[in-house]
Amino acid sequence: MSVRGYLCAALLALAAGCATEQQTSAYKPEASTMGEEPEARNRARIHTELASGYFELGNLGVALEEANEAMRADPTYGPAYNVSALIHADLKEDRLAEQQFERALRLNPVDSDANNNYGLYLCQRKREEDGIRHFLAALRNPLYQTPERSYVNAGLCSRRRGDLAGAQEYFERALKVRPDQPQALYQLGDILYARGDYAQARSYVSRASRVLPSPETLWLALRLERKLGDRNAEASYAAQLRRGYPESREARALAAGQFE
Repeated sequence: MSVRGYLCAALLALAAGCATEQQTSAYKPEASTMGEEPEARNRARIHTELASGYFELGNLGVALEEANEAMRADPTYGPAYNVSALIHADLKEDRLAEQQFERALRLNPVDSDANNNYGLYLCQRKREEDGIRHFLAALRNPLYQTPERSYVNAGLCSRRRGDLAGAQEYFERALKVRPDQPQALYQLGDILYARGDYAQARSYVSRASRVLPSPETLWLALRLERKLGDRNAEASYAAQLRRGYPESREARALAAGQFE
């Protein structure tokens, strides 16, 4: 899946997220603390917002034009390089993507969004250790408004390299920040299910299925109840899966009786 595929809601709002997906945060408007901002900075901010909007819509050509215009207007405006990096990553132009991430972070090393997005980019390219380092850099910023994003991403990255204990710790930290974070709930339930701790897994998965129902969460909840012997709960989750996601891979597995 492309970087753009991880933007599960509007770029200018806090995304609820998808059950198993990592999260980017391309751009959020800055609040000026110095009165009226300079004209060049204002133009850069506006073009960056436009680039983000076009990027979310999948119009990468126009998005890149707007990002370039933002950088021309104010070459010191870091968020423009962050958005440009995401666009180049989506275009599979990795060299340019890395250059733009690094420029964004040279301009503002504590930019949590840029660190989070660069970490995600690196993890997707099997550079997990470097990716986790950037997630932790994002978390060191005391002004970071959505630290649960980077905790979840660090957990997914850790799990990808086989560090289940580390992954579990990151997901638990995400839930301390946001108790209803759906990815963290799902991932903890999935780890505990694989470990055979079905009762504890149920507490996380049932919450995930209420917060953000998806084929993945319903399928995991169904299999948990099957292991625990609650046929009524199993049937309820099966009905939700068939009704809500009849064409999903999980619904097909259910129809085929392939539970593992």
